[in-house]
Amino acid sequence: MSLPANRRIFNFSAGPAIIPEPVIEQAQADLWNIQESGIGICEHSHRGDHFQRVLIEADIDCRKLADIDDDYAIIFLQGGATTQFSMVPMNFLPENGTADYLDTGVWASKAIKDAKLFGNVNVAFDGSRNNYRQIPDSNELSLTEDAAYTHYCTNNTIFGTEFHATPASKTPLIADMSSDIFSRPVDIKSHALIYAGAQKNLGPAGTVLTIIRKDFAERCEREIPAIFKYATHIEKESCFNTPPTFGIYLVGQILKWILREGGLLALEQRNTAKAQMIYDAIDNSEGFYSGVAHPSSRSLMNITFRTPSESMDAMFLEEASKRQMSGLKGHRSAGGLRASIYNAFPKEGCDALAEFMQEFAQNNG
Repeated sequence: MSLPANRRIFNFSAGPAIIPEPVIEQAQADLWNIQESGIGICEHSHRGDHFQRVLIEADIDCRKLADIDDDYAIIFLQGGATTQFSMVPMNFLPENGTADYLDTGVWASKAIKDAKLFGNVNVAFDGSRNNYRQIPDSNELSLTEDAAYTHYCTNNTIFGTEFHATPASKTPLIADMSSDIFSRPVDIKSHALIYAGAQKNLGPAGTVLTIIRKDFAERCEREIPAIFKYATHIEKESCFNTPPTFGIYLVGQILKWILREGGLLALEQRNTAKAQMIYDAIDNSEGFYSGVAHPSSRSLMNITFRTPSESMDAMFLEEASKRQMSGLKGHRSAGGLRASIYNAFPKEGCDALAEFMQEFAQNNG
């Protein structure tokens, strides 16, 4: 069934994911003609004044939003967070050194695999032992005293778990925040490096927001190509080569949208309320739905659950689709069901899903 051109369904996709509708509307105009320049954002040179204005505003808005001071550089990179899995150890893991990694899910495991190509890796927490259901407390970490750095993933999209506090670490802390960046206040000062693929909470796939302490960026001792050095991109202000101009533009527009919505505290309150609706539907279903993540580790962004059987999961997806709900199928490696409700996801969609879940359980329980 086709929809009217101006009608959008509820998009629960884990990424590429929902973008705020006001940002889409602004992008439609700016694809045609940005800043009254007569041409669109995708056609402007990255060296020209119009794109440079976009880049400067994105930097200013990001600093304002997350209270980022001049000790940190904000750079935009390409290749998604997966490129960072190798770029981080390439820059900061000495050949005979050791880095601590917390394995809390698939993407953390992939980062570990790439880091082992460059040096020693100490898996300070192995979440596979509990099927990645639970985030560790700091006293559960087996950290190396002189590690080059400690790496963790703040939110695990596939399993629906999330760190609710910054891990304690005496070594430089590096975070992959791809799935929950700016969904709540960010503890910038505790981190030497934060990176986030944009396609979940910030914009389109392929663009990476990187927040890095400038003195830490200078620690690279390896002889590596310039394009893989963080210091290169800091020096060239994200324009060492042609950057993902449209991606940066869209990230900038979403940062402006977050500021208009009241900032990170306001979004945290909103995201908490949205997630609670769906978790209540799981917890009040008298066992019909089972949550994947341990209650102490539940994510505000990715809610993972199952019905009593795989065939029932399939029926749930089919019925949800008829109600204009898309993207609820769990990741191919984990199965089950998943509702990703990032910053731009509307409260009305959470209401609709929770109501449908209750009705589906009553009809099939």
